[in-house]
Amino acid sequence: MNRQYYEKVFSAQRMQRYFDQYQNDEEKAILHYKSNIELSESFYSVLSMFEIALRNSFNRELTDHFGTTDWYLIIDSVNGLRNLRNSLRTAKKHIANRNEDITANKVVAELTLSFWVRLLNAEYERILWKPLRKSFPHIAKSDRQRNNVSAPINKIRDFRNRVFHHEPISWRLDKLEETHNSILTVIGWINKDLPSIANTIDRVPQVITTVRERLK
Repeated sequence: MNRQYYEKVFSAQRMQRYFDQYQNDEEKAILHYKSNIELSESFYSVLSMFEIALRNSFNRELTDHFGTTDWYLIIDSVNGLRNLRNSLRTAKKHIANRNEDITANKVVAELTLSFWVRLLNAEYERILWKPLRKSFPHIAKSDRQRNNVSAPINKIRDFRNRVFHHEPISWRLDKLEETHNSILTVIGWINKDLPSIANTIDRVPQVITTVRERLK
């Protein structure tokens, strides 16, 4: 398969950067594009663990803070949190459109990662940080400040979106290694055993090594 084929199937715009990088080596440009897909796929397991662990930990602490699994119903009446209601309404609408009953578990599962990460924004610090900081029991107490937690989690969210939207992530393999380590660090803040569990299925280090050798 040649450049014309890849540009036709995957779009010239998507392939442009790869062919620009290897102007005299069409085969290597295509190999780099394939490697990008392989790297993205390898991150799925740790990103999945990160997203689910964060969501469930936040849900647990919000349930305890508001005294009900239906905490999302209370937010409308809390000054300073009402601008979250559109996200909650969208989640409930999606559930209703599937002709399903709206339950706490379904709402929690339907809410996007962006919603959960948004709860760490400075605008909600006065109301939400006190309960949400309990979601990270294994971070050093001296580091358990909102901005110290929010910054890496926002970067992971942005990276996750690049992966899930099939965007290029493979230009700086050293940065990928840093991102991978950051994901493991954050899930370890949530549960000390998660990094070890992740390592049993995590292929990211091996794939990065393979791609680095392949693209020399």
